[in-house]
Amino acid sequence: MRLKLRLCRPAQLVNPSRFAPRDMLSESTAGILQRPARSTLTALGTVLGVGTFVAVLGLTATTSSQIDSRFNLLTATEVTVDDIAAEHNEFARMAFPADADSRIEKLNGVEHAGVYWNVRLGSEISVRSSPVGDMADGEKIDVIAASPGALQAAVPVLAQGRIYDTYTSRTAQPVAVIGSGVAARLGITTLETQPAIYIGAEPFTVTGIIKDVRRKPDLLLSVVVPRSTAERVWGSPEGASAKMLIATEIGAAQQVARLAPTALRPDHPEYLKAVPPPNPKTLRSDITSDLNQLFLLLAGICLAIGAVGIANTTLVAVLERTGEIGLRRALGARGRHITAQFLAESGALGALGGLVGTSLGTITVVTVAVARDWTPVVHPATIVAAPVTGLLTGVLAGLYPAWRASRIQPAEALRR
Repeated sequence: MRLKLRLCRPAQLVNPSRFAPRDMLSESTAGILQRPARSTLTALGTVLGVGTFVAVLGLTATTSSQIDSRFNLLTATEVTVDDIAAEHNEFARMAFPADADSRIEKLNGVEHAGVYWNVRLGSEISVRSSPVGDMADGEKIDVIAASPGALQAAVPVLAQGRIYDTYTSRTAQPVAVIGSGVAARLGITTLETQPAIYIGAEPFTVTGIIKDVRRKPDLLLSVVVPRSTAERVWGSPEGASAKMLIATEIGAAQQVARLAPTALRPDHPEYLKAVPPPNPKTLRSDITSDLNQLFLLLAGICLAIGAVGIANTTLVAVLERTGEIGLRRALGARGRHITAQFLAESGALGALGGLVGTSLGTITVVTVAVARDWTPVVHPATIVAAPVTGLLTGVLAGLYPAWRASRIQPAEALRR
């Protein structure tokens, strides 16, 4: 007969302690409620961080949605054509033909178009309201040569008089239109007496005073004379200083920009460069990206401050509750149980701050949108991610304090 020997494990006299989720929840809740003021201040950092996070993403999305509807129609209907003939031929004259305005205005979708440039005057030439005195004894004011179409494309608002017309420009009359600021500098208050100004030795009759423009605001600080008059008195512009301003109907700007160089110079379209308005979708994308980068950095700083606050408070709680931790360890609690409890406390503070911050951020977005008569836009993913972000912030902030609490030895703790 063979005897089979079996090795029996010694019976466990004490069952290993367990830490049920319900117990962990109750212990962490009790730890938080023991010091409500400190817990509230600790969660405040997460509230600010998550609230800023939600408000930033919500306000950015809301603002971006308004760009298409609020996009500046003046910019969307403006095309500029630059003279780049000098880049291709150093001996080339001004690329714009004499009938440039009429050529462009024949294109579909064009409302007004005209050529303009800054007249280069010598340093000894100034603008005066009296023929008496030296040519340099006057105001240093910019002089702009512009065809009637360029003035109309700028959409001027007249305080007095009128702008010069096609006939005046075609016959090269010595007339000028000035801004209200220039009129004040020159002492011109009324046009009833047909006042004249003097650019150097040349007299110009003032036909209109502009008080505002919707395009090219530099016209308000300048003396504007007909293109043909400027060419007769001072000659054609040198280099690539001439430009064309085109006002189009809504939706026609891109097509007009493609056709303008060929319509102006079918023999050398490369002498001209048309600049269409920016794409509103691209502009919205750029604005959204810039706002996100700027304000998400601010939200990250707030979250970092909240994480430091949670870590500091949890660490202080560990030091203050050393006796409690030692007693629990002596009664059979394991290190991982202590770790889980303190992680639960810090995670609960982070999650609570995340929920409150999400609510405050959403309220901020709605309030700003209602005040500005906008449609509030808050993506559901943002609402879901914000409390989770607060929870993760709290858990990460509590890792070191929880680890330190789990390392406390029962005997050492009970001696204190």
